[in-house]
Amino acid sequence: MVDPPPSIIIVGAGLGGLALAALLEHINVSYVILERLTEVKANGAALFIPPAAANLLRQLGIYDQVKQKAKPCNSIDLFTEKRKHLFVLDFAHLATMSGAEGFIIPRSSLYEILLELIPTEKILRGKRVLSFVQGEGGVQVKCADGSVHESDILVGADGTYSAVRQNLYERLKKEGKLSVADQKPATFNCVCLTAQTYPLDPEAFPELSEPGCHYNNVVAQNKPYSWMTFTGKDNIVCWSVIQYLNKETSELNDSFRSTDWGSGLAEAMCREVQHFPIPGGNGKLTLADLIVNTPRDQIAKVTLEEKVFESWYGGRTVLLGNAVHKFHPAGGEGALCSLYDAVSLANWINVLETNTIAGLDIIFKEYVDERLPSAREALIHARNMASMYSRTFKATMARFISRNMPDFLWKTKITKSAADRSQAAFLPLIQDSGTVPPLFQPSLHKTLAILEAQAAAKKAMEDTAGTTSMTSTASTTSASSGFSGVSGSTTATTAPPVSVPQTRVYAERQQHNQHQQYQGPTLSSSTTSSIHSLPPAPFAPTLSSSSTSSLSAHVHTTHHHQHH
Repeated sequence: MVDPPPSIIIVGAGLGGLALAALLEHINVSYVILERLTEVKANGAALFIPPAAANLLRQLGIYDQVKQKAKPCNSIDLFTEKRKHLFVLDFAHLATMSGAEGFIIPRSSLYEILLELIPTEKILRGKRVLSFVQGEGGVQVKCADGSVHESDILVGADGTYSAVRQNLYERLKKEGKLSVADQKPATFNCVCLTAQTYPLDPEAFPELSEPGCHYNNVVAQNKPYSWMTFTGKDNIVCWSVIQYLNKETSELNDSFRSTDWGSGLAEAMCREVQHFPIPGGNGKLTLADLIVNTPRDQIAKVTLEEKVFESWYGGRTVLLGNAVHKFHPAGGEGALCSLYDAVSLANWINVLETNTIAGLDIIFKEYVDERLPSAREALIHARNMASMYSRTFKATMARFISRNMPDFLWKTKITKSAADRSQAAFLPLIQDSGTVPPLFQPSLHKTLAILEAQAAAKKAMEDTAGTTSMTSTASTTSASSGFSGVSGSTTATTAPPVSVPQTRVYAERQQHNQHQQYQGPTLSSSTTSSIHSLPPAPFAPTLSSSSTSSLSAHVHTTHHHQHH
């Protein structure tokens, strides 16, 4: 990493911002989070944590905490509004493929777990960003309270209505660098009522006593709604109601576009949907039984906007999470995409070579090249899942196909989701146990190559210094003085230590992959005992024994143009 390390401002203390901050705690950088709200307010219902996220959660040391606050979720049951069971979407295979279970967790619980990883003094609340200026010397951010904050990197993780994105896009538009698509607002075809209850009586809601999550989705026949319930830990139920809009209702609901959750706009919709039936209990439950047991300040009505923006960065500013992509919640990928944005960006920040706009352009482009295609795929997946729950002919056909899909075809369909298992290059790698090999993760394998080359270069300098010291006492003194100067440089000291065995195994995997298209070789017991297993790297860059600078040049050769 560049010496001195960069300073970073993260705007937004949502899931994406907190995840990035938690990762930066393990890197030699200084950072601060600017959060608009003055108090913690993690509204929303439940989040699906897919099995593929387990390795990253283990790296952060929070997997067990998430497991304690969540319930395993391996299926979705679809019902008619007469409470008749239609069929089940069973994704239990994901656990075997990924090597871990998936979970349903209240959004507030995951937020609190991540919040515990961040020192309190690094989150500045009541900081609504108004504008920023940036240049070769750094970034200066101005807040509504009159405060000004400076850094080398500005990260916009401030959600769907991102102030950072709006300011950045104004500049890009003036420079003629903003695409026509990015100048258009995000589209929305649905609004959503979402909340979680107080602890409920298991006698009235017996499904709460079961260890797994009951994820029930009700599809209406003659009304433009679908609604879902999720049983959670501590006897709570998370619930959501989605209204599918036409042109008229879209115009009526356009005024609900807001940065505020639970702003009092939900009451009318609660009255509209309170009589909707829900499965379980005595067979006569309705949404009213949940609404009356839900804190009013925890019920929110939000627009479900959908868009993946094309411009993710400019100058010293970069975007992540909902600030740059927003999906329909039916896909269950919003939280995962934000987490993976954070780990990819952190991996590249960790190997930043020059604290210049040109240097940042290199790592930002690598980040976007990895994450933008995944975001586009997630958008398509979410739309496909959302279409299954509406009352259109397309939805009816989607339900029919899903209900009758052969098991082998269903396994094929979910294989890629199981394989997308990201990890941080600067934390101990988790030994993977999934039956489906992980996908190639550019930010992991490329930055590991850089870190390993740095470690090799440092070792070579140490060996040279040792050889020189044995020549004469005078040369020893001179060499020690010279090495002390080098140890203040980026190559010598700032990179996290990477073991030589791990470097060797990585190279061996690449050689073997010339003969195998996807899966890496099985490591010997002696090798695996000394390191954590590295995910297969079928398309990773070939390592060489050259210096750090030449390797980095190899990694970045084709990425010298700024991406807008």
